[in-house]
Amino acid sequence: MEAVKALPFLVFFSYSKCESLQTSLLHAARQRVNGQDHLEENLGLSVSVMVTQFLQDAAYDEVQTVAQELLDLAERCKHLKPRKSPSECAHHLMASFLTHICNNHGLVDRHVFTDCCKMKNAARLSCFLSYKKDDADSHDTSLFPRPELTCEVAKEKNVSLKARFSYETSRRHPFLFGPTILTTSACYETAVQSCCQEENKTECLQTKLEPIRKYIRGISARHHHLCEIGTKFNEKVSSAVELILLTKKQPKAKFSEIAKLTVDVKNLHEICCEGNTLACALGRRQLMNYTCSHQAVLSSKFAECCELPEPFRGECIITSENDDNPDLSPLLLTRFTEDQSVCEQFSGNQDDFLQEFLYEYSRRHPELAVPVILRVFETYKRVLENCCKLENPLECLQLGKEVFHKVVLESRDHVKAYCDLHKQLGGKFQDRLTVLYTKKIPQLSAQELVVFAKKMAAAASRCCPLRDELQPACVEDQAKLILGALCRSHGRTPVSAGVGRCCDDSYAFRKPCFDDLQENGTYISSPLSCDRAISLKEDLCPAQDVELQIEKQKLLSNLAKQKPHAAEDLFHSLGEDFLHVVEKCCHAQRREVCFQEEGPRLTTRCQSLLEAASPQSGLV
Repeated sequence: MEAVKALPFLVFFSYSKCESLQTSLLHAARQRVNGQDHLEENLGLSVSVMVTQFLQDAAYDEVQTVAQELLDLAERCKHLKPRKSPSECAHHLMASFLTHICNNHGLVDRHVFTDCCKMKNAARLSCFLSYKKDDADSHDTSLFPRPELTCEVAKEKNVSLKARFSYETSRRHPFLFGPTILTTSACYETAVQSCCQEENKTECLQTKLEPIRKYIRGISARHHHLCEIGTKFNEKVSSAVELILLTKKQPKAKFSEIAKLTVDVKNLHEICCEGNTLACALGRRQLMNYTCSHQAVLSSKFAECCELPEPFRGECIITSENDDNPDLSPLLLTRFTEDQSVCEQFSGNQDDFLQEFLYEYSRRHPELAVPVILRVFETYKRVLENCCKLENPLECLQLGKEVFHKVVLESRDHVKAYCDLHKQLGGKFQDRLTVLYTKKIPQLSAQELVVFAKKMAAAASRCCPLRDELQPACVEDQAKLILGALCRSHGRTPVSAGVGRCCDDSYAFRKPCFDDLQENGTYISSPLSCDRAISLKEDLCPAQDVELQIEKQKLLSNLAKQKPHAAEDLFHSLGEDFLHVVEKCCHAQRREVCFQEEGPRLTTRCQSLLEAASPQSGLV
């Protein structure tokens, strides 16, 4: 169960490949000169992050100009008293920022916020947030300049490494929480300064910066996902998610402490998701001060982190491992299904009673992913609602335990089948997923379907090599992020009624809904002949193997759209023929002639096979 203990605070994030980031945190913390307050030292940087995340297309100098104009108000925010909520400061700073943008017609015209500026208060902020572009897939280039140039840039006295890094990070990841950007910026600066003194600077930079890049990309997706839960679903769903994560992190803490922290963390996340970097940093500081002053009742794993200064302490606590599980009696769970007063407690104070069930169940099942625990929670709530209407509710309630077990088994069985197929197909697994999801969601373009299948295949490659008991939580965790991104895309451009239902009906049951999504029988693809679906030309020769696989999978998707009921082997056979022709012609002495001869042959075979294709059912 070692891997289960390593689930971080507030987010489920596998840290095994980013272990050196903790080293970066500790190293950067040691290098920091004591004395100056972190918030005061980074006040301008905090405001710049906020500005950049809203004005993603603005140039660096333009961002600095806008940030400078907001610093006077920010100066007043930094003097917030320890126990005072940062929400009032957040409101004033954000309102002033948005008003500043709306009063600057050059900014409005350039950043297309004209409609937002006609709105007021919360509606205006929501409008501005809707313009944030979190296109991580299109920005998968390195955040860092070429290593050989990094040290030259670092020598320039007028260049702040932290400022440039935070700017590039913020505009690529507009939902990444500000304190995380400030922390990773400090780690980046320390790593560069250290490596530029080494003989092999390039190797040193690659080694130290890659974990930071991976961490940013992973945690950014999770921050955006948390924000989506808070805005798309009711507050009870987001509170349940926070409670589960906090309980997993601190299973020895009492329910009263977890309940209090759930409220505090949820409020903090709302501020962070609104994009107010300074208020987010203030709120995190308060939360971490409380956490460190209550270590004894919360977790035994925070001691080393609490010795660090800001900003490193917060990120260290967030990424520290879960506390050891206490020796818990199973009897406490039976009181939720066997106690005579269950229905009375449920009807008396429903929210508190259900929260306590969620707490007790979560601390006893650290191996389960958040969505699975939420499914158990939603199932238990339905059991209560049905059973408590009966004359003898206890007999009905006692069957609840079997229902919980069934929910968990369904997740495990589906993941097992998924991983078995991954093992069986090996490198062909992504091809199979491309065809499968094309039949389920044919409204997506071939390119979008290939990207989606690639993400799901990557999840299998990451999770399926784990021990059997660790696979389900890993797959569920990865799937929630991938499906979350699909649902955000659906929110911008509706895909289909089936996708809409899965995205909107229930966060807990989103993955089972997509698993059960049937082939779309009503979709009629625009006609696409084989000669248009197959693109054989000489410029394929310089392509790497990954690029050729993508071209093959786009072909598979386009063919599956044309003949959704054809035998699946047909698609894969044509895909392999495509690769064979490319390999043959790229090694031919006269490439152009080879493509001219082989292209029509492949097109003819494709057309004849499609015309002769017979329907087939039973696709995995």
